[in-house]
Amino acid sequence: MSQRNIRLHIAYDGTGFCGWQKQKNGTTIQGLLEAALARITKEATEVSGAGRTDAGVHAEGMTANFYTGAAMPAAAFQRALNSMLPKAVRILEAAEAAPDFHARFSALGKTYRYDFFTGAVQLPAERLYRAHAPCVFMPERVQPCLELLIGSHDFSSFEAVGTRDRSKTGGRGAVRTIFRAECVADPARPEHFSFRFSGDGFLRCMVRNLSGTLIWAGAGKVSCEQFASILAAKDRTQAGPTAQACGLFLEKVDYRDCFFSKGLVSGNSLGCA
Repeated sequence: MSQRNIRLHIAYDGTGFCGWQKQKNGTTIQGLLEAALARITKEATEVSGAGRTDAGVHAEGMTANFYTGAAMPAAAFQRALNSMLPKAVRILEAAEAAPDFHARFSALGKTYRYDFFTGAVQLPAERLYRAHAPCVFMPERVQPCLELLIGSHDFSSFEAVGTRDRSKTGGRGAVRTIFRAECVADPARPEHFSFRFSGDGFLRCMVRNLSGTLIWAGAGKVSCEQFASILAAKDRTQAGPTAQACGLFLEKVDYRDCFFSKGLVSGNSLGCA
């Protein structure tokens, strides 16, 4: 029986989940998907995701793929999965993919957004989707730090300790390339801000560690010169705190060929949301 490759575009509220990657103990997005697909296809199905979001982290544009011998139309997987998954996890689209497509290894880049509120008292409805960082935050202090991030750098200073075997000499190590880094204020809501980072890949907790340090910079605790020294140090102990998971969203994953319809395709040359 020939195996088809099905590609999924997924959104989820990470609150209450133990992240993307399946675990022996704890509910995960990957685990839910594989269990639901096993019921639908009567096969043991492995789902590959574009990345591994941590517990409490959200996604608006996660991409995943799986192989199946089931004959059902690709679009029917969207309806079938959404009927079985909790409402905190939604399949936005499902479609056929090329046999060699892999959600992780075919990705050219990702975009993450980090939302935070700097006022003294946060509305309860925001607490699960926007980090609370009470301080006098000035975006103009952050801008020169963001400019330092553009390009290829060793981001060891912003990598979670113990997540990579540093004795291995092959591969790119902690070097990643950032295409875009920006801080955006919400004009309709004072003290509401977002960082947005687009790059060819991200280390474990890199965005949250960058965000925690950049919030310090915006509050005047770290100068641009100090931020440059932190980046150059390649030492996690030199950087700021790991920002709360609840503020982080995987916005989109980029691929060479545009794929999804319904307005989900981005306008840049890299392709799809």
